[in-house]
Order: sequence, then C-alpha cells, then structure tokens
Amino acid sequence: MSIEALLKTNVNEHIEKKNGLSYLSWAWAWAEALKADPKATFKVEMFDGKCYMEINGTAMVWVTVTMFDKPMTCQLPVMDSSNKAIPLKGYTAISKYGKEYRVECDAFAVNTAIMRCMTKALSLHGLSLYIYAGEDLPEEDSQPEKVIITPAQGIKDELPIEILRYLDELAVELIAICEKDPKAAWVRLEQENLDDTQKIALWTLMPSNVRSAIKKAKG
Repeated sequence: MSIEALLKTNVNEHIEKKNGLSYLSWAWAWAEALKADPKATFKVEMFDGKCYMEINGTAMVWVTVTMFDKPMTCQLPVMDSSNKAIPLKGYTAISKYGKEYRVECDAFAVNTAIMRCMTKALSLHGLSLYIYAGEDLPEEDSQPEKVIITPAQGIKDELPIEILRYLDELAVELIAICEKDPKAAWVRLEQENLDDTQKIALWTLMPSNVRSAIKKAKG
C-alpha cells in the first residue's frame, strides 16, 4: 500500500466524535499502518526521563511514527474530557450533577494522549489526514446508526477513576474480539455483569461500528 492509497482510505466507521473533535481508533489505525508498511514503528519521545514535555504547568506528549523509512513527529497536550490541557497538579471539577471529582494528569491521561498522538502522527503519512484538514467526510453507504442511550454526557464523571480505567481496557479488548467474532464479543461483555451506568460509559468508549456489530450479534 502506498501513501496515495492511505490518503484515499475511508476511516469513517472508525471515527468517534467528542466535544467537536474527531478521534480515530488507535488500534485500527495502527493495524492499517502495519498493512501498509510491516516495518512501521512508533517512538514516544522522552524529556529528562519523562514521556512528556512540561509546558507552563501542563504536559505535551510527542510521538514519532516511521513509515516507508520516513519519520514524522506530532505533539498533543494531555487533555481532559473537555479537550483542555490538564495542569500537572490536577484540579477539582464539578459534574453537571453537582458532584465534585478530581481530574489528574496521571499515567492513564498521559497514555491516552500518547495513543491519540500516535494516531495523529499516522495522519502525516496519509491515513485519516482529511480529518485534520477539516474536509468533509466521505458519505457512508448506510444510514447512521441510531443509538439511544441517555444520559451519555457526563456519565463517566460519576464513576471512580479505577472503574473508568478498567472500562477503557475492556473496550480495547472488546474491539479486538469483535474484529474476529462479534458474537464472542457479546458473550465477553455479558460475563462482566456491568450495571447500567457502567454499560453506558463502556458504550461511549467503543466505535459506532463495534457497537453495531455487538448489537447485531446479540440477535
């Protein structure tokens, strides 16, 4: 696969929208990178032994992706759910339900930024570049999936950070399983016995095509 082919790759089914920004599934994006160039690698840049650069009390991660023997580097702030840079000392926020919670620039937030930054660096090689260029997305063949889950906004604010981390790991696992066997992904999900709040939070962590496949597998 060439750079030209990557530029033409339709990534719509793997895009999630959040607060006006588009995010591409990093696992899917990296799989596509390896298909295009089996020798592809990515490197997290280090700064004085840290995997982020300190800038005015916040953190910026830098990732270099090498494809077709050409390195391309991107940077991304470590951000909160509102897409604002998280202070290194963290801060206390109040959810829409009036509950206080802490937002920390911890390992989980840094790791999330690194994987998103890696995906962004892939766009410099052509994959999903049109997202960052602000171009219209190619039209999809099928009608948009109608998913009614309420309340989705702010639901994750009500969950402890430990649960959110586990749900994030579970989402990655389900995405990988679903690519091979959606039915197996459904069975794996049922084994968790999640409550309604946890299910809604988990649902928001998975791409729409994965959610659709799991729903269909449920029968």
